[in-house]
Amino acid sequence: MANHKSSLKRIRQEEKRRLHNRYYAKTMRNAVRKLRATTDQAEAVALYPKVQKCLDKLAKRNYIHKNKAANLKAKLCAHIAKLG
Repeated sequence: MANHKSSLKRIRQEEKRRLHNRYYAKTMRNAVRKLRATTDQAEAVALYPKVQKCLDKLAKRNYIHKNKAANLKAKLCAHIAKLG
């Protein structure tokens, strides 16, 4: 266990940030999973902008890497195109 006040504070901050990051990562994964599970193209096209916005926002804030966001968006676009 840490002995310094600053290290104790750092531990509290890191735990808070970890939970915050985990929430956003899980929300993103669920959104992607939901889009991949759709079999109706119209529904997938309607859902895609929300997922895209979520991915862009996470990449901008460094929750995920920008290339990961780009790869996910490309794969989702390919999935939507395949439905049609």
